[in-house]
Amino acid sequence: MTREKQIEYFKGCLMATGREGIEDLLDFIEELGFYDAPASGGNHCCKDGGLLEHTVNVMQYAEKIGLTLLGSEAYNKIHSSVIIASALHDLGKCGRYGSPYYVENMVQDGRPTKKNPEQKYKRSESKPYKISSDLCHIDHPLRSVELAARYIDLTEEEEHAIFYHDGAYGSLAYDLKGHEEPLQVIIHFADFWSAQFLEVGKLDRFNDQVKSEETTDEIKEEGENNEEE
Repeated sequence: MTREKQIEYFKGCLMATGREGIEDLLDFIEELGFYDAPASGGNHCCKDGGLLEHTVNVMQYAEKIGLTLLGSEAYNKIHSSVIIASALHDLGKCGRYGSPYYVENMVQDGRPTKKNPEQKYKRSESKPYKISSDLCHIDHPLRSVELAARYIDLTEEEEHAIFYHDGAYGSLAYDLKGHEEPLQVIIHFADFWSAQFLEVGKLDRFNDQVKSEETTDEIKEEGENNEEE
């Protein structure tokens, strides 16, 4: 999916919820730099536009997971909340207006010499971004809820799902234990699957296997057709 299609999908899904204030929120999201921000410092989608790509992946997986676990009738009752929570779960990774959450992680590029005494720097290849030291330490899920709530009314379940979307891997894991909710688990599963499998290439081997099997089937079919002729 191209960047343009990702933006179209993201905006279209949120607008379709009909939530009051969503259009103003979308304008704010664009001003905040959401569409150009990375999704992580050096893990999944650590690139310009990575946050948008990751978010669209989570939105699509959340819908698949919700439908599979709940069935269409029950899922339709929380469909808008699934869209809202999955689309906004990482909004806090934009930081604040004028103060991005992630900044370039610059490392030394070689050593100064007598001929070139000035130290040169380059963006790290292994960890291109780091969390900005200009921001106070506030977990990004909390930032996400705070930023979204400026423009739209979030339900308690949506706030809970966004706040605890990291599940057992978040800083509030022990606080969450025993207080999981269906919406929160759907968003967590979708986020985890996207970040830990899809976006780091761990699913490629399955795709390669499918392509290999399809090629084998095509060869067999072609051979059978030649025998018939």
